[in-house]
Amino acid sequence: MNYSTLKKGLALSFAALVGATSLASAQDSTMTSSSAKVFGGRGQYRTWSFGVNAGVLSPFVVIGGSNDFTNQDLNLGYGISLKKQLGHAFALQGNIFRGKISGTNKDAVNGSQFGLRSFETEVGYAADLSGVVNVATVDFLRRENAVNFYVSAGYGLIAYAPKTVSTSGAEFDWKDRAGDDRDKKYVKEAYIPVGAGVKFKVSDRVAFNLGYTMSFVDADNLDGIYAKATTKDKFSYGYAGLEFSLGSKSKPDLQWVNPLALMYDELKDPSLRQEVEALKNRVSNVERSIEDLKKDTDGDGVADQFDKCPGTPAGTAVDGSGCPLPKMQADSVAGTATGYEPIQFEFNSSVLKTESYPILDALSSRVRENNGKITLKGYASSEGTAAYNMKLSKDRANSVKTYLVNSGVNASQVTARGYGEANPIASNDTEEGRIQNRRVESSSN
Repeated sequence: MNYSTLKKGLALSFAALVGATSLASAQDSTMTSSSAKVFGGRGQYRTWSFGVNAGVLSPFVVIGGSNDFTNQDLNLGYGISLKKQLGHAFALQGNIFRGKISGTNKDAVNGSQFGLRSFETEVGYAADLSGVVNVATVDFLRRENAVNFYVSAGYGLIAYAPKTVSTSGAEFDWKDRAGDDRDKKYVKEAYIPVGAGVKFKVSDRVAFNLGYTMSFVDADNLDGIYAKATTKDKFSYGYAGLEFSLGSKSKPDLQWVNPLALMYDELKDPSLRQEVEALKNRVSNVERSIEDLKKDTDGDGVADQFDKCPGTPAGTAVDGSGCPLPKMQADSVAGTATGYEPIQFEFNSSVLKTESYPILDALSSRVRENNGKITLKGYASSEGTAAYNMKLSKDRANSVKTYLVNSGVNASQVTARGYGEANPIASNDTEEGRIQNRRVESSSN
């Protein structure tokens, strides 16, 4: 086949295909708006595509290397592909193609080497599975991509039948003579395809593809001769083709989606902005509510909403409700006799409850005011072993001591002791009684 004629035929054929496809899919050329989200998964996109291609096969590759024949012929090759797009930049693609590979020794001395003048190999089929990576796009910063560059690599099986012409003009055809018993139609070998190309978006459904693939065969008999025992044969396929996106037209094609534009649209979504503004308002309301809860107009340590005696003079000792404590003797700082309630705890816990803070603050204020010393007595209800309850009661007393010290009381003024299950103030036979027994009492020294 004349190479010039082949090029012209291919160019005209693909121009006609592109034009016809563009007209047929004109209604799809403008992508409809999509509700696709950045992290919405592959289900919101079209991910399958089918391709057809044709081009030229050569026994040489662009990276060079040794060849068994001095001159290459360019022959027609054609194939199909099926691709699954797994992400914006990566896909798995199955390829099948056929064609013919041939070469001559016309530039060799006397037009022959290794006893051969030429070879012609029929490729019955070549099938491979390749990974395809989109490495760049010339308009990635635009809203819609229209050009993608890609690289690919994979693994496949090729079935072929070489035919050689010797120096004397004798032909030998390996077709139907392959295999160990010389009864197979084709020689079958593994090969590794490595390729690169560029893809142009014709419409929302169709892309025009230009590519070049180098294939490295795991054998040295693709050209019908074992000329160099330490080398293996190779061939290349330069092609043009069309790729058709499959699936619902209401979904965008994943390989053409611009993730930056998608993320921008998602962040600019009016409903999302409304949700953010509503959340800001809720946070502001919560902050104002917290400030109201903390408000203490008379400065007695009890928030206004809990203060039953507002307007207490500065320096007045108050109880948990903000009311002045009764006058007491100088040697009585705390304890039930002073009006301080026991500090209660949850079951199996030594963590202070928030409702105990006003009592603790009043106790701290009184101890600091009188510069006295107090003893904190921790207790537990009857659940658990005596040893465990003794430790728990000590932990409870120490929790109260830590709070008082952090509020300004000198540590030397406070003694913390645990008494375990001793001295219950209510029956341990009922839950109500056990709740009362989980406590810390304070008394002056």
